[in-house]
Amino acid sequence: MMSLKLGFVGIGRMGAPMARRLLAAGLDLTVYDPNAEAVEALVRSGAKVGGSPAAVGAAAEIVFLSLPTPDIVQAAALGQEGIAEGGTARIVVDLSTTGPRGAKALAAGLLERDIATVDCPVSGGVAGAEAGRLTLMAASPQDTFAEAAPLLSHFGKVTHVGTEPGQAQLIKVINNLMSVTALAIASEGCVLAQKAGIDPAMLMQVVNSGSGRSNASEDKIPKYVLTRSFDFGFALGLSAKDVRLCLDEAEALGVPMIVGSAARQLLTVAKGELGPEGDLTALIQPIERWAGVEVAGGKGGA
Repeated sequence: MMSLKLGFVGIGRMGAPMARRLLAAGLDLTVYDPNAEAVEALVRSGAKVGGSPAAVGAAAEIVFLSLPTPDIVQAAALGQEGIAEGGTARIVVDLSTTGPRGAKALAAGLLERDIATVDCPVSGGVAGAEAGRLTLMAASPQDTFAEAAPLLSHFGKVTHVGTEPGQAQLIKVINNLMSVTALAIASEGCVLAQKAGIDPAMLMQVVNSGSGRSNASEDKIPKYVLTRSFDFGFALGLSAKDVRLCLDEAEALGVPMIVGSAARQLLTVAKGELGPEGDLTALIQPIERWAGVEVAGGKGGA
């Protein structure tokens, strides 16, 4: 495993800490990102530089992708100067969230170039990536997964969820929709409490001891909303993309998503007001504006 040459394309908020974990394990890693500063930071940790995705594909047998949208993933893997042009890569592990259709298109295109794919989105945010405690869901043929799994274990806990591309992506976008829906209802609950003169921090404490608790009530609301930091590190635009991917798949399969559609509406409003780069935890701000209150820990009352 030590002699295996690896590549990483996409050194963003999630990609950078995952790449660092591979370097910390002593693995040979070539990286590419259009952000020269992000690349240079990894070079200082021992990474080699690829001047393009194709250069990474020429240097590495297994290449990881961590990119924001399906179109960017397709271009990095299969476009001009894409990984497939490099001639060395045997396996592409896509850690991005692209939706089931994106994963199927990527796998089909790479298969034509005799490159196997691991559909492997991740959950757990930047903190999970930095700590190596991500949840990874992987879909690929068993032999491909067996080769990739030891590498994926550097990022967190990986579960093989199926053999067909898109299966892991569907699980991921369902997870993300459930997560943002929990944040939406927790945000509404906090605004209601604030308006009624109840301390939202106390509300979260009680909820977390009862049946209403969620990741939103346990983590996002206390750390990023009640503190007014709004720096969870995941953009409203990316969340809206993930929710759209899930609802598009549900519509294609004829499954009604009534609650999920309501969460999407709130996301759309927040993204319109705060911009696509606004933090996901700022989802509460349009609700606050409508209610005429500002939620903060220890400040009960309207």
